[in-house]
Amino acid sequence: MNKNLCFGIILVLLSIHALAQENTYVQDPDPAIQQRLEDWKDLKFGLLMHWGPYSQWGVVESWSICPEDLSWATGGRKKEFAENYNDYVKKYEQLQTTFNPVKFNPEKWAAAAKNAGMKYLVFTTKHHDGFCMFDTQLTDYKITDSKTPFSVNKRSNIAKEVFSAFRNENFWIGAYFSKPDWHSDYYWWERFPAVDRNCNYSIQKHPEQWQKFVDYTHNQIDELMSNYGKLDILWLDGGWVCKKTDETVKKEMDLVWENSRWARNPQSQDVDMAGIVKNARQKQPGIIVVDRAVPGVFQNYLTPEQEVPETGLPYPWETCMTMATSWSYVPNDTYKPADELIEKLVDIVSKGGNFLLNIGPRPDGELDPVAYERLNEIGGWMKTNGEAIYGSRMYKVYNEGENIRYTQSKDGRTTYVFFFDFREGPVVLKELEVNENSEIKMLGSSNSLKFKDLHKGTKITIPKKLKKAGQHVWVLKATSPTT
Repeated sequence: MNKNLCFGIILVLLSIHALAQENTYVQDPDPAIQQRLEDWKDLKFGLLMHWGPYSQWGVVESWSICPEDLSWATGGRKKEFAENYNDYVKKYEQLQTTFNPVKFNPEKWAAAAKNAGMKYLVFTTKHHDGFCMFDTQLTDYKITDSKTPFSVNKRSNIAKEVFSAFRNENFWIGAYFSKPDWHSDYYWWERFPAVDRNCNYSIQKHPEQWQKFVDYTHNQIDELMSNYGKLDILWLDGGWVCKKTDETVKKEMDLVWENSRWARNPQSQDVDMAGIVKNARQKQPGIIVVDRAVPGVFQNYLTPEQEVPETGLPYPWETCMTMATSWSYVPNDTYKPADELIEKLVDIVSKGGNFLLNIGPRPDGELDPVAYERLNEIGGWMKTNGEAIYGSRMYKVYNEGENIRYTQSKDGRTTYVFFFDFREGPVVLKELEVNENSEIKMLGSSNSLKFKDLHKGTKITIPKKLKKAGQHVWVLKATSPTT
């Protein structure tokens, strides 16, 4: 067989295998966690924030110091310093000494997010580069250390301030925490060069060094669980840090090749997730844990990234997606228009998911003005149509054609129909079920619409003037009384 063809087939099979792994779901057996997930599914719309010293360069978060030859790593480096990797990492870590977000105002963020109709927050307490946006006592690579100019600010414990501001607006609070830590000597040991995203030494040969990292990870998460108020979600990233069987490691080793997206140093990296979760739930009863991309009982919901599953998923899930093109702040970035963001929200909710929308703050602590504009536009739509989003569940079908979506109330009495383009005159909806006692209105209008039950669908007359009742996406509400 042609070598290139063989390589292509293997790559496709690997991609399918990876997707299957990411889409494997194991339900937590605790009824309390199952109920918390149902409550979380009611929220529908959340805010994700990636922020750290890297925002000063306007580069990708953390990944520019990863030694793998990846487009988002090497291609995402600050070009002035990109020639020498070791020098680059030193300069990157020196960003701590100039990070001073003097315009930091989490109350402004929380107010804008609330106005947009968001209900929960996931904030990066630590990304892969190891810089801590909270006052950990276990490293000086943190926002509150004296080397960081912002440490003299009374609000220097940024994560605590953010959590408090959003909690005061009745948000659920989620702590993003990276399991890998590329700054820690317990993970990227200075004794050896880093060759990829993984731990850079043999854990089998140096179990004592790995145990230091496990303890470090447990203790940092314990700080968050103990000292930062009520937390609702522990959102763990870096799924390659997980327990693996010898067979799994061997398979990964057999599939390593040049220019692969797969890491070159696979090994089991067991951080004792059971212990982390047990301690977290002792401190924060009922907390939802998301061990991203690691199939098992500690991945309470799945998190497809920058994509919407074609037909949804049959278990709790959340699409995490950027409002602009990057997770972190990039000057003059392109932000998705409000139409697109609202349509994505509707599409995700119609398929049974939640939408976690990411915005990266600027190095001075503000958001880009365009981000505020988008949040305001989304909020205007949500004020009229939010009842079709919050607390809803999937209808018998999620769509009818390309530009129509459905949701329904949990009791099944109310069905919502979303039109991505305004429809006027007689409209036939083959999937909408009503009876002679039903009532149909367009959200934003108090007038009942004329309709006819076709037994295999519903014919509705929509006046042209109702286009003014909404914008972006128009929503019909069909309510059927109990019989």
